[in-house]
Order: sequence, then C-alpha cells, then structure tokens
Amino acid sequence: MTQDTVVNEVAGKVAIVTGAASGIGRAVAELLHERGAKVVAEDVNPAVEELARDGVAPLVADVAADGSAEAAVKLAVERFGGLDILVNNAGRIIYKELVELSREEWDWQMQTNVTGAFLHSREAQKVMMARRSGAIVNIASYASFFAFPGISAYAASKGALAQLTRTQALEAIPHGVRVNAIGVGDVVTNILDHFREDGREFLAEHGAKAPIGRAAQPREIAEIVAFLASDRASFIVGSVVMADGGMSVPIG
Repeated sequence: MTQDTVVNEVAGKVAIVTGAASGIGRAVAELLHERGAKVVAEDVNPAVEELARDGVAPLVADVAADGSAEAAVKLAVERFGGLDILVNNAGRIIYKELVELSREEWDWQMQTNVTGAFLHSREAQKVMMARRSGAIVNIASYASFFAFPGISAYAASKGALAQLTRTQALEAIPHGVRVNAIGVGDVVTNILDHFREDGREFLAEHGAKAPIGRAAQPREIAEIVAFLASDRASFIVGSVVMADGGMSVPIG
C-alpha cells in the first residue's frame, strides 16, 4: 500500500456527514473533502453553511425531523451523483440524574442521538443497497458500554446506537454495505456549551482521567472515520471501535 493510497482513501466517494457545523462533524467533513470525497454537510446550526465550497454542499436541517434524511440523500445523489458514505455524527448530551429528567429532555436526547441516526441510515442504505456498496459510520461513545452518574439519557442513547450499529450491520452486509461505529471518549468540542460556559475545559479535564492522560482533538476521530469509511476497512463489520484513550480498559 502506497502513501498515496492512504491520503486519497476516499477519493471519488460521496459522503453525508451529520452534525457538521462544528467539532467532530466539521473535522470529518473537512478531512473527507481533503482526501477527495464530495460531502453533504448537514447540521441544524446555520453555521454549517460556512463549509460551502466546491465539493461540499451544506444542508441546514434537524436530523430527527421528518424529511431531513430524504433531503440529505437526495442532495448527495442529485449534486454529486450517488452516495457511498454516511457518518451519523449529530449528537447531544444532557447532564442530569434520572429522577430530575423530564420527558421532554429524554425525548430531546433520543431524537438526535438515535432517531436521527436511524432515519439517515435507513434512507442511505436504500441507495447503497442498490449500488451494492457503501459504508456507514456511527459516532457512538464509551458511554455505549460504561457510565457515570448524571448521563443516564446520554448513555441510554449511545447504547441504543451501538445496538443499532450491530443489527443494521448484519442486515446490510449481504448487500455490500458495511456498518460500524466508533466508541468515542472525551473530545474537546462545544457539545457541552448549551449548559456550561467552560464546556471545552471540562472535557479536557475529564479526558485527562483516561490512561492516555488527555482528551482527543476532533481530527483524531476524523482519521478513524476516514479509515472505517474506506476500502482499507473492508473486513470490519458491526464493530464499535473504541477510541477513548483507554478509558474503557478495565484496570485491575
């Protein structure tokens, strides 16, 4: 394998990336584009329009709203001629103990982290199955398997996403479509900014508790996405690839 093969691992492919306005999603959209992919960058935040350029088509939409997944897939097919990659990155988090959660907050958490991924996976897989080729990468979490107090809704949503990944993978692989996820640890992003001003600092401090001693930067996760979305990962099916700095490794 040559260095050019790695650098251009997604060249000529068409991708949809949700939650692309900032953080991991933005890093993924930019990296895939750098490596030769055409990208539909979707986010509820209008700031996603800043990514507009040749080969990147922004879409302002709520991933959990009816019609958003169909619109994203239609844009990919009509603008760029097909669809090869879906990255379900859009996510939210609530820090509240279970007894303090309202029904509305629970639904708010689930709609983006699970329902949005379901809707986009369903519509993307239809196109990929017809082409008998494609890769779906879900951004899960170490909270898909582990937890700590205050993240009951988030942990439940990421656990559901891990199981969605596994089940869809079994259904999709006979049609040439690979589905995998990444069990992401603490990454320095703006995901906590809706309820605390020091969100990035908190994530950096919490990440320092991992065996690696630090939180990740979004580009580090984007590199794993690019690998899983490429033909280099052709034998990886239904996996949750842990990228959490060792946070999930049992310590005796």
